[in-house]
Amino acid sequence: MNEPPTIRPDAAFDPANVQAGAFMRDMEDARRRIAAAQEGSGLQRAAAEIRALWHRVAGEAEAQTLMRLISALNDTLTRRVIDLACVGQQLQDVRWCWIALGSEGREEQTLSSDQDNGIILAGSGGAQALRERMLPLALHINEALDACGFPLCTGQIMASNPQWCLDLHEWRERFASWIIEGDQRALLNATIFFDLRSLHGAHDLAQALTDWLADMAPDNPRFLYQMTENALRRKAPLGLLRDFAVAKSGDFAGTIDLKLDAATLFVDAARIYGLACRARASNTADRLRRAGETRRLEPHHVQAWIGAFNRIQMLRMKTQQRCFERGEAMHNHVDPNELDAGERRVLLDALRQARALQRHLALDYLGFRQGV
Repeated sequence: MNEPPTIRPDAAFDPANVQAGAFMRDMEDARRRIAAAQEGSGLQRAAAEIRALWHRVAGEAEAQTLMRLISALNDTLTRRVIDLACVGQQLQDVRWCWIALGSEGREEQTLSSDQDNGIILAGSGGAQALRERMLPLALHINEALDACGFPLCTGQIMASNPQWCLDLHEWRERFASWIIEGDQRALLNATIFFDLRSLHGAHDLAQALTDWLADMAPDNPRFLYQMTENALRRKAPLGLLRDFAVAKSGDFAGTIDLKLDAATLFVDAARIYGLACRARASNTADRLRRAGETRRLEPHHVQAWIGAFNRIQMLRMKTQQRCFERGEAMHNHVDPNELDAGERRVLLDALRQARALQRHLALDYLGFRQGV
């Protein structure tokens, strides 16, 4: 897999922003506290300090860099959780790799993220025997992460689920079933697995799986076709008579879901282009850039779409922060009528860019320009 890009915390801020220096110092302090933690309570305190740090700078920094910084500190915390959980374990003869999936795998975590993870196994004795040895440890890690503020995945996409604690051969079989034989519904539920990223342990196992996937996916046009049909199920929430098409019912009537109806449109399209051009990257912007480098997309379109995606993510984090300040559960729903004029223009332009990207995707992989 590609090495992660070098992240400069000060790059997240406007150079004139006096918070940049204090943020960098606090970030390094948080890393030191994580490294020094010797038990769960120490990690829980460090996790709380990290969340306070993000809430302090939410809305003040450039979205793409801030998301990577959030993910980087969360990675550091997760690795320390795993290290402490492994103390005293008799697993010297087992090679294994903890993989991040979904937004963590893409390094696109915002202020509110749950767990999506798995394990790749290797060793003697067979996959089932290895799995039986690893599952208690995986459950301990998942529960420790939950205690640190990363909620358990309601869909059970976690390493402690036997379905996602597999040896390399089983993982390849699982991906092959999705790519070669999978129906659209199965693929719809499997998309976040294509965002895998090695986080801890035997990184070469994740490298081998990623390399295999990069060779397998582009050679299966049916798979890319089905992925595209799934990606286009959701349309940019733009109205015919009004600027925005908002939810008409439910708890969030009158709002737009910035995650599912905005950011996901870019994530899904970028995943398809990334898989089609054999990119090892899992990050949305990196996938789009790779598609531009291989001339599957025009570079000026790539920059426009990355910019629009980042603006959506920034508005998501501002929305989550506003919920936090009001003492509400954080969510991704925004009422366009409650945005100021500048935010409305930003959202409208970003959604138009999402619609343009979807039209391009439909033309490339369905052979026609859908009415999206």
